[in-house]
Amino acid sequence: MSGRGGGGRGSGRGGGRRGRGQDHGRGQPSQSSSRGGGGRARGRGSSGSTATYNPPPPQMAPAQPPPQMAVAPPVPPSGAAFSHPSSSSGVGSLSREVSEKLTMEPVAVTTAPPLPPSLSKATRPPPRPGFGTVGTKCLVRANHFLVDVANADLYHYDADLHHYDVTIKPEVTSKKLNRAIMKQLIDVYEESHLGRRCPAYDGRKSLYTAGPLPFESKELVIKLTEEDWRERQFKVAIKLASKPDLHYLREFLSGRHFECPQEAIQVLDVVLRAKPSQIYTEVGRSFFHTSLGPRGELGNGIEYWCGYYQCLRPTQMGLSLIIDASARSFYEPILVSEFVVKHFRLSNLSKPLSDQDRIKVKKALMGVRVRLICMNYAKTCKIIGVSRDPISQLTFTLDDKRTNVSVVKYFREKYNVVLKYPSLPALQRGSEARPVYLPMELCSIVEGQRYTKKLNEQQVRSLLRATCQRPNIKEGNITKMLPVNKFGMDVCKELAMIEARVLNPPALKYHDSGRDKIVNPSCGQWNMINKKMVNGGKVDFWTCVNFSSDYWNMSKGFCAELVKMCNSKGMVFCQTPSIAMRSARADRIDQTLMDVYKESAGLNKPLQLLIIILPDQTGSYGKIKRICETELGIVSQCCKPVQAAKFSNQYFENVALKINAKVGGRNTVLNDAILRRIPLVTDVPTIIFGACVSHPPPGEDSSSSIAAVVASMDWPELTKYRGVVSAQTDRVEIIQDLYKQTKDPQKGLVEGGMVRELLVAFFKSTRQKPSRIIFYRDGVSEGQFSQVLLYEMDAIRKACSSLQEGYMPRVTFVVVQKRHHTRLFPTDRNKTDRSGNILPGTVVDTSICHPTEFDFYLNSHAGSQGTSKSTHYHVLFDENGFTADILQVLTNSLCYTYARCTKSVSIVPPAYYAHLAAFRARYYIEDEMSDSGSTGVEVRPLPSIKDNVKEVMFYV
Repeated sequence: MSGRGGGGRGSGRGGGRRGRGQDHGRGQPSQSSSRGGGGRARGRGSSGSTATYNPPPPQMAPAQPPPQMAVAPPVPPSGAAFSHPSSSSGVGSLSREVSEKLTMEPVAVTTAPPLPPSLSKATRPPPRPGFGTVGTKCLVRANHFLVDVANADLYHYDADLHHYDVTIKPEVTSKKLNRAIMKQLIDVYEESHLGRRCPAYDGRKSLYTAGPLPFESKELVIKLTEEDWRERQFKVAIKLASKPDLHYLREFLSGRHFECPQEAIQVLDVVLRAKPSQIYTEVGRSFFHTSLGPRGELGNGIEYWCGYYQCLRPTQMGLSLIIDASARSFYEPILVSEFVVKHFRLSNLSKPLSDQDRIKVKKALMGVRVRLICMNYAKTCKIIGVSRDPISQLTFTLDDKRTNVSVVKYFREKYNVVLKYPSLPALQRGSEARPVYLPMELCSIVEGQRYTKKLNEQQVRSLLRATCQRPNIKEGNITKMLPVNKFGMDVCKELAMIEARVLNPPALKYHDSGRDKIVNPSCGQWNMINKKMVNGGKVDFWTCVNFSSDYWNMSKGFCAELVKMCNSKGMVFCQTPSIAMRSARADRIDQTLMDVYKESAGLNKPLQLLIIILPDQTGSYGKIKRICETELGIVSQCCKPVQAAKFSNQYFENVALKINAKVGGRNTVLNDAILRRIPLVTDVPTIIFGACVSHPPPGEDSSSSIAAVVASMDWPELTKYRGVVSAQTDRVEIIQDLYKQTKDPQKGLVEGGMVRELLVAFFKSTRQKPSRIIFYRDGVSEGQFSQVLLYEMDAIRKACSSLQEGYMPRVTFVVVQKRHHTRLFPTDRNKTDRSGNILPGTVVDTSICHPTEFDFYLNSHAGSQGTSKSTHYHVLFDENGFTADILQVLTNSLCYTYARCTKSVSIVPPAYYAHLAAFRARYYIEDEMSDSGSTGVEVRPLPSIKDNVKEVMFYV
C-alpha cells in the first residue's frame, strides 16, 4: 500500500507647533534611514562582555520645512458645526495634498480601492525628536545580543559575499526537503566542485557564500535516499545572482551611512539561521526540538515543544540578534485511531462515525503526514481526506487491474493484520481520483508536525502553565540558545545592558463624595476602597435572566448584592427590576431574550441593562451578545455561574466597574485631564482613536477579518470610547472602511466610513470639532508600515475633508506592537514588582530602539506571572510635534484609565478597546460561518449594532 512574503517619506509636518519643553526643529527630515535605518554603532564590546550603551544627544533636525511638505491649514473654530462640501472636489485636492505630504502618488477615490503592491520605496517615518528624560533612571537587560561582523570572514577582501540563485528540479515545495537536498549536495561536492566553500542556504531560492564558487553557473545532480529506502534524483542549478556590497554595511554600523543595506542584513540573517535550520524544526522565525526543553501534553492529542525565536535587527547600538524562548503546539506522534479518541473524546470506536463526526475528523487530519507501521520501511504520506464509508465496506483493484479485493482482506492476507476497528473510515492518500486507503489504527502521526489550528481554552491554559517562566529563569534559558555559525560572526554571549527610565504613575480622580478623591497608584494597581466612581451611571430599567441549571435559584440574592455594590460605588441603580427576573433553560436562549424584550417594550420601560447568568456549559456567550446587541438593542452584562455563586465582594466590584462603563458612566479620569494640563491633548479639542484588525484563526478560511475602530467621546477626560466594526477581506491588514463612498439611487454619492462616523459622534458629544487626532494603530508588522500609513492616513484625511472642505486636524499616527520578541529584565532585585519583573512605567528609547526613527518600548503594567512583555510604540506620522517625553508620559498615563479593572494595562486602552470590539464582532458572524461551511472569498457584512448599544462601551 505504498504511495506517494521602509523607505522614504518626509518627516511629518514642517514648521508646525513644536513639542512643549524641548525645541527640536521638527520641520525637515534628517538623514534618517529607510526601514531598519541608520545609526552609529556604539558600545560593541568583545565577545563575552556585557554590551553597554550611553545615548547620544538628541538629533537636531533643520528648522526649515522641505519644499514638498504641505503645512496643515488653520483649523476652523472648534465650536463651529461641520459644513458639508457641496461636491467631492475638496476630496480630490486633499488627496493630492496628502499624497504630496507622503511624497507619493495620489490614490484615486474608490469605493473599495485595490491594495497596492509592496512599495520598493516606502514612506519614511519622522526622525526621533530626541530622547526622553522624564522618570527615574535605571539599568535593565534586554534579550538583544550584539553581533560583531567587523572581523568575520565576510569582510575579508578575498572572501566577498556572493549570492547565488538555486533551482531544484523536480520542483520541491518543502523547505525541509530543500535543505536535505542541499545538505547532500554540499556533502558530495564540497571538495570537488564547491571550492571547499560552506554555503548558507535559505531553504528556497538563495545560496550565500563568503567568497566565490569556482563557477558562475553549474547544474549538479544528487541522489537522495528517502524514508522508504528508494532513491530520488534531483538536478540542482546554481547560478551567480549578485555580489552584495558589504561596504555600506560597514559604513552603516560606523554611523557614516544612514541607509540600512537590507540585502546585507538579510544575508547575515540567513547565515545565522543556516545551522539551526538543519537540525531543528523551523516554524517561521522560530526553531523547535525536543532537545531544546521539555515537551508535554496539551490534551486532545496535541503536545507542546520548546524552542527559540531568532531575528537580526539594526539598532542604535549596532546589529542586534534577538533571541527569545518560545513554545508551540505539535501533533502527538501517536496512532491516528488514538488521536481520534483523544481529540474528539470518542469512547467507542466499534460504531461507525456520524457524518458530522467524520467531517470533523477529516478537517483535523487534512495535510497531516502519517507512517504506516505494518510495513518494513518508514514510508510517510500526507492525508488528503477521509472515506465516506467505513473501511469494512471499501474495496480496491489490485495492480493486475482485474482483481477486486476489500481493504480488510488485503491487510489480513498481505500483512497478517486483523483490523480491530473496521467501522472507522479509512484515511486517504494519493489523489481524489485514485485514492489509496489506509486504516487509522495502522497509521502513526509523524513526529514534529506543527498543530496550526486554534487551541481551546484548556489547551491554552495548559500551554501557559507549562511554559510560564519567571524573568530570572527565562533570562537564563535565552542565554543557552545562542546559535553557532560558520561565517565567523562574533555574537556577544551576554544580554545587552541598557539605560531605562521609570515613569511616575498618574494621579487618578474619583468622586468628591468618597473619602479618597485622588489616588496615586502603587506598582501599577490600586483599589476601590473608600472611593466612588467619578461619574456614576444611572440604571432605572433592568432585569436578570438565569440560564444556569446548577444555580437555578441564585438570581435574586446575586442581583441584590450586585445592585448594592453598584450603589455603594457611586451609581444610581434602582433596587427592584423593572420586569420580573426569570430562569430559563439553555436551549431557549432566543425565545427567552425575545420575551424579555417584548415585555419591557410593552410596559414602555426599555431595558437599560440585562444581567445574564450564563449556562453552565460554555459556548452561549457569543450567541447572547449577538442577539442582544444586533437584534434587540439591549446592553447586557454576562456572569459565569461558578464565579457569581461565590458572592465575592471583589467579583461584585469588578462587575460594577464594567456595568458603569456600559451604561455611560466613568469609573475614574486622569486628574491632569480635569486640570487641563496634559500637553498636546487638553489645550485644544483632541480625539484619540484606537484601531485594529482581527483575523480568523488559522485554518478558518470561511471567516472574514474584522476591523474595529474606537474613539474618545469625552474630551478632555478621554475615558469614554465609542466603537464601530466592519468585516473585510480575509487577512488583509489595511482597514478598508475608514473612509468610503457608496452610490445611492436617490441621494447619489454618499460619504461614510468608520472615522467619519466617529468624528460626527465626537461633535455631537462635545459640540466641538477635534483640532488634533492621535491615532493608535494596533497589530501592524514592520513590513506593513508603509502600506498601512499610505492608505489609512489618506482615508483619515478624506473623512475629515468630507465633513468640511479644508478641515484638516493635525494627526499623529502611532503603531502599537505587542507581538514582538524583545524582553526586558531587571538588574536590581530590589527594584522589581512582586512577580520579579521590571517596574510598571519602565520605558526604553535608546540602545535597542531604531537608529533614527521615533519609537520606544513601554512596560506600563505590573507582571502577574511569567515574564512581562513590554509594548513597542512606533510613530509613523506626526504633525503635532510630540517630544519623546510628552508621548511616552501620555501613553503611560492612558494605560491607567482602562475601564474594566483597577490596574494599569499593558497596551494603551484605545488599542485595547479596539481589540475587544473586534473580538466581540466575531461573535456576530460565528454561527453563520460555521453553519455555512463556505470557503469563498465573499465578505459578508456584519449585522448592524443597534444605535442605543453603540452609544456606550458595550464591548467592555
